Amino acid sequence: MSGKKSAPADDLTGDGLAQPARGRAMRAIILGLTLAVLDTSIVNLALPGIARELQSSAAHSIWVVNAYQLATLVTLLPLAALGERVGYRRVYLAGMALFTVASLAAMLAPTMPALIAARALQGLGASGLMAVNAALVRLIYPRALLGRGMAINSLVVATAAMAGPSVAAAILSLASWHWLFAMNLPLGVLVLRQARRSLPGNPPAAAGTASPRFSMLDVLLNGAMFALLFLGGARLGMRGEGQAVGWLLLAAGALVGALHLRRQWGRAAPLFPVDLLRIPVFALSMASSVGAFCAQMLSFLALPFLLLEAQGRSHMQAGLLITAWPLATAITAPLAGRLIGRYPDGALGGVGMVCFAAGLLALALMPAHPAAWDVAWRMAVCGAGFALFQSPNNHTIVSSAPLHRSGAASGMLGTARLTGQTLGAVLLAALFALRPGRDGSAETLALMVAAGCALAAGVSSSLRVKQSARG
Repeated sequence: MSGKKSAPADDLTGDGLAQPARGRAMRAIILGLTLAVLDTSIVNLALPGIARELQSSAAHSIWVVNAYQLATLVTLLPLAALGERVGYRRVYLAGMALFTVASLAAMLAPTMPALIAARALQGLGASGLMAVNAALVRLIYPRALLGRGMAINSLVVATAAMAGPSVAAAILSLASWHWLFAMNLPLGVLVLRQARRSLPGNPPAAAGTASPRFSMLDVLLNGAMFALLFLGGARLGMRGEGQAVGWLLLAAGALVGALHLRRQWGRAAPLFPVDLLRIPVFALSMASSVGAFCAQMLSFLALPFLLLEAQGRSHMQAGLLITAWPLATAITAPLAGRLIGRYPDGALGGVGMVCFAAGLLALALMPAHPAAWDVAWRMAVCGAGFALFQSPNNHTIVSSAPLHRSGAASGMLGTARLTGQTLGAVLLAALFALRPGRDGSAETLALMVAAGCALAAGVSSSLRVKQSARG
């Protein structure tokens, strides 16, 4: 077999990949991760048109989004564990292949149920990419440069998440919604080709290292736990009977979760990585991540309502103002990567979350009709603060886990992000139910709650400094 068609074992230095193999591998990671994160939100803007064309209700069309997110959430940890057994590279390639085929199925879907099923398969493929991407970055970069690799990873996730609506608007202004999925086909083939040639295989397991072992029951319990929590949270924003069902689903999810964690507790390499959560620095980093992404989702969802309805801005004006956020993230993330190793990750994350909270409070307290620049600088503070937090926090999550548990740490990165985002969406739905008016009061309150979540994440991050000193 030629070197071009296999993992570049000959480019391994013993501590990451040598250049130019490192650059080739990261290009495959960046593009694949961009597609997976972008498709989380790229169809949101097209939902009304999709519902009309496929003769479906608006409530039914929401499952075009939910199916993708739910399929990703329930399979992240099983696929991460599978990557530790069969290789991260294989899981990444299989995920990319399924994502590409599912994109074709979504593009050609003749009915709403067919589109929802295709989106669920797409989410499963995306989960394969997201479950192991951080573990692959750990193998690609030398330990001394891992912070820069995680900064690139964080930048891709943040930028792609914010870019979804803008990319969708550009495509929908020229073509039908089918092209939102069609664009994945050539890009997916490109990623497959690049990843097959450049991604490294797993290093040999150390003597005495426990390999992950899990049963189908473990996978089912894990999926049921996250599915029940996700579905229950989605219903809490409803009124009457729907809200009561939401609480029942959440209670059922908690019971299934307790049974699942009890089964995992004594294992050396469990599917749900309770072994890693026993590491104080790892646990604090996970708590910080959930709080930060909860704050981010609260603000992401509240800001369009605030700018469009309360302030009366056009879609173009609102879009341009929100762009200041990812622009500041793109500028700050490389700087955060260079600071990793010079200063404690916990301190960097704490400062980042304080800046993020300050930006959110500034947005909440801005005048009723602020000038464009007065909104933009507040957005920029939020974006810069989040970037300063995310890269060091992800670096700690990945590097604090033993090398043979990199897959579990990588899976927990995605799990924390999706859990925090789901919690943020639930909180916003509850706030809208409490304050149903369109005067901006609910959105302002949401930004204040988001600032509180960010401060809590900052406290959790700062506590890592003390834990690291003890270690």
